[in-house]
Amino acid sequence: MVTTTGKMTGGRTRPVQAAPRRGSGWNGAQIVAARVGVIVLALVVWQLVSGPLIPEYAISKPTEVVQSLWKLLTSPAGWTDIGATTVEIAVGFGIGVAIGTTLGLVLGSFPVAGRVLEPLIAAVNGIPKIALAPLFLLFFGIGAWSKITIAATGVAFVVFYNLYLGLRQRQRELVEVIEVMGGRKHHVLAYVTIPTLASPFFAALKAGGPLAILGVIGAEFIASSQGVGHELFSYATALDASGEFAALIVLVALTLVLNGLLTQLDKYALKRLGLLPRKKAAQPRA
Repeated sequence: MVTTTGKMTGGRTRPVQAAPRRGSGWNGAQIVAARVGVIVLALVVWQLVSGPLIPEYAISKPTEVVQSLWKLLTSPAGWTDIGATTVEIAVGFGIGVAIGTTLGLVLGSFPVAGRVLEPLIAAVNGIPKIALAPLFLLFFGIGAWSKITIAATGVAFVVFYNLYLGLRQRQRELVEVIEVMGGRKHHVLAYVTIPTLASPFFAALKAGGPLAILGVIGAEFIASSQGVGHELFSYATALDASGEFAALIVLVALTLVLNGLLTQLDKYALKRLGLLPRKKAAQPRA
């Protein structure tokens, strides 16, 4: 950085170079080390307060949670439950994205249909999704499809509203410019619609992932014969706190994996579309 002021030397003004600023933040390795330290500290405090301050049956101990997690991950029944929940989440999420995308694009492209159906969709969306679980259980039974339907319902509304409102906020001036220049519908789609909807769409995917997991686990709580939610309910009934925490760790892992996949898909798609922010070029030093 070079300032505009300078020193007079021999009748000439020499620019004075400012001292480089020192970084005020930590580097990546220090941030990771701090995160690990916070987790270790929390586990130590948890281990110490379990028993003397808080009953063990309420929060168990980290050592017992590790044992329960190991037992869950080394048993065929445990992997059967994890696999069942994973399939229900994946299928429900995919169906919800497909339904929400279709409704959002159709109603967003036809304003009259949107004005007619939007209040009805808002009314149905106001119903808590978990309250629909008994109804879906009557329709689809205790098997996987009742859980898939609940997961798809939550995801569909999120995707629908993001795409529907995104289409309504599309800049009409850009569409008119392309049409005046002789562009056709596929040009409007490529240069206006897709860039406008890309960010809302992937934001909806990231918001819908946890909703899919919540719907599946809630439905498994209500009635199921397998799944992580079924295991959680069994542990709660038996007052097995360590087993509950072990199942919760599995759910956290599923959430992180799903979020990681969606993040990578988001980056890849935005890069292919040329919508990622450009890196600023380094300015040469004077």
